[in-house]
Amino acid sequence: MIINIRHAGIVVFDLEASLKFYTEKLGFQVSKKMNESGVFIDKVLGFKGLEVTTVKMILGNGQMIELLDFSTHRKEKIKKSINNVGLTHLAFTVDNVDVIYNSFISDGIEFISNPRTSPDGFVKVAFCKAPEGTYIELVELLKE
Repeated sequence: MIINIRHAGIVVFDLEASLKFYTEKLGFQVSKKMNESGVFIDKVLGFKGLEVTTVKMILGNGQMIELLDFSTHRKEKIKKSINNVGLTHLAFTVDNVDVIYNSFISDGIEFISNPRTSPDGFVKVAFCKAPEGTYIELVELLKE
């Protein structure tokens, strides 16, 4: 039986740019950084001669993401779309989506649209893109 969601893994193209985004913009803290290679990681991920840097990052409440930078077996960066099949975005609850939106826009971070209030009036939402192309949903709760 599943106990909880441990983390979400995000393959990145530029580890430093992604670290800066997730720490400075979203408030994650680096928990553990590892360079992994050898039989274990080859078998677990199904490659031979794999070298990958993994960075586990946590929020104050213990939620975790993992950034993965493959120095071998690197794939080209692909254009992602919000309607691709499979996992397309991570959603974070925020205290003020308008303030975050304005800050991110001034730093050149791309958004699908400006913040919008849901038809039921419960949330205000905006989607931006992280440096590797992952969509990030920023959700402000307006009513509980």
